[in-house]
Amino acid sequence: MVLGIPLLWIALFMLLPYGIIVTFSFWVKKYPTFVPAFQFGNYVTLFTDPQYVLVLLRTLKISVLVSVASLLLAYPFAYWLVFRCRSAKLRTWLYMAVIAPLWVSYLLRAYVWKTILGTEGVLNSFLKSIGLIDEPSSIFLYNQFAMVVTLTYIFIPFMVMPIYTALEKIPANLTEAAADLGMGPWRSFWTVTLPLSAPGIAAGATLTFCLSFGDFIAPFLVGGPDGNLIANVIATQFGAALNWPLGSALAIVMLVVVLTIVSLSDRMERKGATGGI
Repeated sequence: MVLGIPLLWIALFMLLPYGIIVTFSFWVKKYPTFVPAFQFGNYVTLFTDPQYVLVLLRTLKISVLVSVASLLLAYPFAYWLVFRCRSAKLRTWLYMAVIAPLWVSYLLRAYVWKTILGTEGVLNSFLKSIGLIDEPSSIFLYNQFAMVVTLTYIFIPFMVMPIYTALEKIPANLTEAAADLGMGPWRSFWTVTLPLSAPGIAAGATLTFCLSFGDFIAPFLVGGPDGNLIANVIATQFGAALNWPLGSALAIVMLVVVLTIVSLSDRMERKGATGGI
């Protein structure tokens, strides 16, 4: 009885929808609707039509860039908070400053960057005020750069939190022992701190990658003509194009990619937790 309700919930709101999407992915679009079938034409189309291959590769590229940018920003910040910040109160405030944006509307956070990067935005106004440009430039908005910046800002808390937790769990006596053995700060970091924080890095990278991979609001707001990601194409197939079979096939491909990344991350975390054994 205790497990019955959760299992029923999972069956109704996760397994059943997945089953419906998988079923639709084998159907055939027949104007003006679609008919039941069992064929792999939709999947063949996804991997042979250049436009869908391009969208998939673009989505992977943006997701990887967002994950890398988030890691490069989040790791030094989390490291400084754990090992260099001497004030517990300041550490708490700075950590909360990173987490606080999660309480703000996602749409608002994405729209803020549209305002910042726009021709009348803060960035253009600043560059114009210091004389670097004579008139507002449109190169900062409606491109992949704007998408990476926006998504990095939105999802960086999901990188900071697991890294901060992993670093906080590292016993201080390990770094002290490394120093006693003659290791300098950099060698101690590479041989002790970084390997022990690898599970946090893997968890953060997985979260930012998967969230970026499935995002469609930020590309719509700041991506422009070349900003279509796989989630935007799926929304179009279920909406204007009314091609549910192809949209379902896209959704399944997206699900497989995400599950693959999550599985690899889980293996890395387990390996890190057991010291590579």
